[in-house]
Amino acid sequence: MKYRIRIATLSDIAQIEMLIAESARKLSSEDYSKEQIEGALQAALGVDSQLIKDQSYFVIEDDKLLIACGGWSFRSTLFGSDREPNRSPKELNPDIDAAKIRAFFVKPSYARQGLGSVLMQECEKEARAKGFQSLELMATLPGVKLYERHGFVAEEAIEYPVTDTLSVTFVPMKRNLSAV
Repeated sequence: MKYRIRIATLSDIAQIEMLIAESARKLSSEDYSKEQIEGALQAALGVDSQLIKDQSYFVIEDDKLLIACGGWSFRSTLFGSDREPNRSPKELNPDIDAAKIRAFFVKPSYARQGLGSVLMQECEKEARAKGFQSLELMATLPGVKLYERHGFVAEEAIEYPVTDTLSVTFVPMKRNLSAV
């Protein structure tokens, strides 16, 4: 791969936010309405700076251009940006809790080139190194296929409210790390 993967820094936040918005607007348009996407970008989708502070969020660069991002967490928050009110900094117990896979997004012009898989492999490696035996995530509809390819099993979809009158469908997914 000619691209470079590295740990995200706080100085990357503005670029990551732009990448997330562009990715959500373009790559989710077949699964969600424009209103749903814009609603989700208000809190559910976006940067969680705790991941960056924990050094568990990665970016992939093509030269200096951020083209993909994603991470994992040893904290209890399953999804959501800094604007999401239900976040929790509580640390998980790797013996009984699942590490969280968080906020995977790819620049649309780089989609379907394996960047999500590169990020997933990095996150799995890091979670294993910290002793976690399972992973869980909350997938957007366009992300489900990527996660299924990596052995995640979908649970019943949920409707997540993004406004008083509008919701988006997300899919909780889990994977045992001992399963290949």
